[in-house]
This record gives sequence, structure tokens and C-alpha cells, in this order.
Amino acid sequence: MLFGLSLLASSAAFAAERTVTLAVQNMYCSACPITVKSSLEAVPGVARVVVSYPDKTAIVTFDDAQTALPALITATTNAGYPSALKS
Repeated sequence: MLFGLSLLASSAAFAAERTVTLAVQNMYCSACPITVKSSLEAVPGVARVVVSYPDKTAIVTFDDAQTALPALITATTNAGYPSALKS
């Protein structure tokens, strides 16, 4: 049991806040960013989302112990706005 608790504590120690920029497709009007932002904010672990309609991007800050990039991409895609990590 002690090993299990130490394992949990060590994984929490490696958790970090991470920020990524997603290139978002299908944003054709100024209302689209609202849907993109809502879909990303619904992902557990997401702390902040800034969506730019002119740039067609979403900057997402999240806890990488609670979620990962594929979950963010799935969230926007399921909302009708496919995305990918912007290089």
C-alpha cells in the first residue's frame, strides 16, 4: 500500500501545466470561436483557452496529468472543427 501511495505522489510531482497552439479548421464566422472554446473548456484539466478567429488558432493551457493533446483534438473535431498541433 505504501508503494501505491508513493507512486501516486511521484506521478503528481511530474505533472505540469502545458500550453499548445492548435490550428483549427472550419472557422468561417465570428461565432465559431465560441463553440471551439466551449468544446475545449469541457475537457478535464483545461485551465485556459484563447481562440483567434482571424488566425484560426486555439491556444490551450492544460494540466498534462489530467489530459493530453489527443483529447483536445478530439474535442474540437467532435464539435465540427478539426484541429492539429500548429507547427
